[in-house]
Amino acid sequence: MAKIMNYITEDVVRDEAKFILGFNESEKNIQQGTGQITTFNQLGFKGINDKPDGWYIHENKNYVAIILETKNSKEDIGTKKCIDEIKKNCNILKNAGYKKVVGILHNGKRTIGFLNNEPIDVPNDLQNKRFYIDLVDNQGIDKTKIYDTTRRINNNLHSNFGVKNLYHRMIFTACALVAERYGANLEGLKDREFSMLHNAILSTINKSLIDDKKQNSKLHILEDVYAKIEMNYTENQQAINDFITDVCDISDCVNSNEWRGEDVMGIFFNEFNRYKKKSEAGQIFTPEHITSFMYRLIGVTENDYVADLCCGSGGFLVKAMSNMMQSAGGYGTNKAKDIRKNHLFGIEFDKEIFALACANMLIHKDGKTNLEQNDMRSETACEWVRSKPITKVLMNPPYENKFGCMTIVENVLDNVKPGTDCAFILPDKKLEKTSKKQIDRTLSNHKLTKIIKLPEPLFFGVGVTTSVFVFKAGQPQNGQEIFGCYIEDDGLETVKNQGRQDVKNRWKEIENYWIDSITKLRDTKHQTDQWIKPSEHLSYQMPEKPFEISEEDFKKTAMDYICFKQGIDTKEFGEKLLNAVLYGSEVSPAETSVNIKIGGGSDD
Repeated sequence: MAKIMNYITEDVVRDEAKFILGFNESEKNIQQGTGQITTFNQLGFKGINDKPDGWYIHENKNYVAIILETKNSKEDIGTKKCIDEIKKNCNILKNAGYKKVVGILHNGKRTIGFLNNEPIDVPNDLQNKRFYIDLVDNQGIDKTKIYDTTRRINNNLHSNFGVKNLYHRMIFTACALVAERYGANLEGLKDREFSMLHNAILSTINKSLIDDKKQNSKLHILEDVYAKIEMNYTENQQAINDFITDVCDISDCVNSNEWRGEDVMGIFFNEFNRYKKKSEAGQIFTPEHITSFMYRLIGVTENDYVADLCCGSGGFLVKAMSNMMQSAGGYGTNKAKDIRKNHLFGIEFDKEIFALACANMLIHKDGKTNLEQNDMRSETACEWVRSKPITKVLMNPPYENKFGCMTIVENVLDNVKPGTDCAFILPDKKLEKTSKKQIDRTLSNHKLTKIIKLPEPLFFGVGVTTSVFVFKAGQPQNGQEIFGCYIEDDGLETVKNQGRQDVKNRWKEIENYWIDSITKLRDTKHQTDQWIKPSEHLSYQMPEKPFEISEEDFKKTAMDYICFKQGIDTKEFGEKLLNAVLYGSEVSPAETSVNIKIGGGSDD
C-alpha cells in the first residue's frame, strides 16, 4: 500500500509543476502554462503539432525561454528516450531564434536541467521559473572579450564599410545592440543583404520607442541620427555576418544580470577613440570605476533622483540606475521600474552624443525617458532642471572655457533645490583660474565641501589632471574650510590597445578605503588629508618637496658662476675638457676595465 501512495501520476506531477514554476501566472508579452492539448503551432510555431508539457515563452527571443517535460514518479528521466524528447522540444524554440532555452525534465522526485540542450546543474527539487531565468542571466562578464569584440567591430566598420566618422561607428553599433535587445533577431539576417540589416535595426528602434516618445518627444533624435549614417560600401557579405556575430556576442554579455552598470559607450569610446585626445565637443568620457566612486561619495540611494546635466554617453546615469535597482531588490521589482522611469535625468547638448546616451540607456534596461537634448548654458535648460525633483548631481562637464564649463557648473547649482549634493569632475585648478567675480558669486550661494584629487594618469593622453569638487547647493560658503585628500593610485594598469583597466581587481578595496576615509574626514593610511581655506586656495595643495642640494650640485653651480664671470662658454669648455681627457691621455685595456693615464696618476 505504501508503494501505491508514493507513486505520482504524470498528470499530478504536471499540475504541481505548474504552480511551483509559476506557469499559472499572467505576464505581459509572455505565453506560459502547462497541459497536453496545446501544440507548438498554437503557441506560434507554425506547422509544429508536438505538444509540450509546460512552456514559458517571451515574445522577445533574447529572453530566457523554458520548456517543461514531465513524467510519472516511477519513470527514469535520465534515459536517452526522455532526454531526446526534451531536447527535441527545446530545438523547436532554438530553431525559431530563441537564444537561451532552458529544458526541464521532472518526475516529481528528480529534476534534470539543460541550457540550449547542454546539461546544467539544477537542484533535484523543482524551483520557481525565476530561479532558472537567473541561473542563465547571472553568467559572469568577460570584459576582455568585450574589448576584443569592440575592436573587431571598430576595424570592420572603418575598413570594410568605410564609416570614417567616429560617432557614426559608435551609434550604428549601439543601435544594433538596441535592436538585438528588443528582439530583432539579427542572427537571422546573416547572408542577407545589408539593407535588410539596416532596416531591421531602424524598425526595431521605432517600435521600442513608441510608448517612450509620448513622454519624451526628443527620443526621435536617435532614429534621425541613425538614419543619416552612410556606409561607403555594403557588398562585403562576410563583413556583414561578422558584424552581426560580434554585436550578438556583446548583447549576450550586457543582458546578463552580472552586468553592474559598466558604460558600454565608455568601452566603445576607449576603443573607437584611442588615437584621439578628446572629442570635438570637449567630451572626456568618465572611467567606470570613477562613476562608481562618485555615486558612493555623495551617498546616492535608491530613493534619490539623480541628474547628469552634461551626460555624454550616459555613464553616470547607467551606473546610478544599475546600483539603485540593485539596492531596490533587482531589475524586476516595482521599485526598479519606478527608478528607470522617474529617477534619472540627463541633458546633453551634442545631438550625436545625445543619441549615444539614448542608445546606452536602452541597452542597459531603459531609463531614457528623462533625457533632454539641450544646452545647460541656456535658460530653457535651467527651467527644465527646476521642474525636476533632482536630489543628487553627478557630472563631468566639458573643461574648456569655450564650452562654458563654469557657467554650466553655476547654472546647475543655481537651479537644483537647496541642499542638493553636486559632484563635478574638473581640472585641479579650474576654480582658481575662473574669474574672481564668478567664484565669489558662486561661493556666496553654494558651499564647496570637498576636493578629492584623482589619480593623475586617470585621463591618460588628454593632458589634464582632475579633482572631484563636491558642492552643497543653496548653502553659502561663509569662509568654512574645505576637506581635501589625494587618491594617488587607483590600482588600474594600462593594457595595450585597451586603456587603463583593473586587471588585478584592486579598485574595490581602494574605493572602500577612500569612501570610509572621506566619510570620516581623515586619511590615516596615506596622510594626504588637509583642510583648505577658501580665501587662500580652491584646489588640493600638493606638498612641496623639501629643498635639497648635494655637494656635486654646489660645485657645479660654483664652477658655472666662475666660468660666467670669466666669459667662458661652459658647454664649449666641457667639450674641450672631455676631449683632452679621452684623447690626450694614455689609454690601455685591462681585463675588466680601461686604464686612462693622465700625467702621473690613473683613474679606472
